[in-house]
Formats: sequence, C-alpha cells, structure tokens
Amino acid sequence: MSIAKPRTRPRILGLTGSIGMGKSTVATMLRELGVPVFDADAAVHVLQGPGGALLPAIEAEFPGTTGPAGVDRTKLGALVFGEPERLRALERIVHPGVAQMRTEFLNEHAEQALVVFDIPLLFEKTGAKGLDGVIVVSAPAQAQRARVLARPGMTPEKFEQILTLQVPDAQKRAQADFVIDTGTDLESTRAAVTAMVQAFVTQV
Repeated sequence: MSIAKPRTRPRILGLTGSIGMGKSTVATMLRELGVPVFDADAAVHVLQGPGGALLPAIEAEFPGTTGPAGVDRTKLGALVFGEPERLRALERIVHPGVAQMRTEFLNEHAEQALVVFDIPLLFEKTGAKGLDGVIVVSAPAQAQRARVLARPGMTPEKFEQILTLQVPDAQKRAQADFVIDTGTDLESTRAAVTAMVQAFVTQV
C-alpha cells in the first residue's frame, strides 16, 4: 500500500495507549501498511545503549548507572521510580535527544503523506501539540490486566502503581481522533487500522 503524496510536510498522527493495550501490535500493523512509525521508546534505547549520545550526561547526573553496555536500566530505574524530582532530571536529559531523533525521522520521510509518532506517554507528558490527530489503542480492563500480569517480573502491585501514573483509558479515548480496539481478534484490529489509514489519507 503506497501512501506517498507531495506535501510541504507529512501529516502526523500520534499513537498512544496505556500499558498492555496493544500499542506495539498496532504500530507493527501500521508499518505493514507502509506508514513510517517513529518509536520513542526505541529512540531512548539507542540514546542510552552502547556508545549512546546521552551516556555522559546520565552518568554525570546518576553516577554508576552506565557502563560499556550503556545504561543499566535496573539501576537507573531504581533511582527514579517513585522519585518525581529525579525522574524530571532524567527527562531533561532524554527528551531533547528524542526530539532531535524525531526531527531527523520526519525529515527522512518528508515526502510521505502520513507518518506516525509512537508516544507511550502522549497525554501524560508531551501533549498533542504539533500533531494532526491522535490514535488511542484500547482494550477492556480485564484483557489489559491479563496481558500486563503475564509479563516477566510484573506484579499486581507494580501494575496498579503504573496505572496511577497514567491518564485513565476512558479519558484517553475521549480525547482521541481514532480509537483502535485490540480487545478483539487480530484480523478485526488489522481491518480497523487499515480503514483508519485509508480514511485519514483521503483527507490529506
């Protein structure tokens, strides 16, 4: 499926959803349709991985959390989880680096009609400024809980704590331009994603 179309810049959709809602699955479906997707989490892994551009700044702010393999995510996570001031200090380092990679991605795909920014904490942190629309991936609470608790190392207590840090799913759906339901079978979800892309591209 080709969606290339001359424009001054691509239209940009933000992709988000609470933990366990199936956002990664939807992002994969978008890529299969030919839509370039910028993954903010993947960008962070690059910036914090071996030789990552942010390692010196992170080590200076959080001594002992980096090494040849990059950031020790367990050590760093233990320092910032539940510590708002330390988390903000980390974000002041990370966010500009991600923004630069996002700009480079947008320039690389400047001839596309549509690109998607995968932003896990769109409502919690970045907001929708600069976006032409927001996709929220959603599923019933029971399905979400089952998916999350199946993850290695996850506990009900940790899951509940994560939920307290995220905007409730109902609020996200209410603010969405598109809602993709992943509480059904994969083919139904894929059909919904395809219809959304086709509908949005025809508006371009």
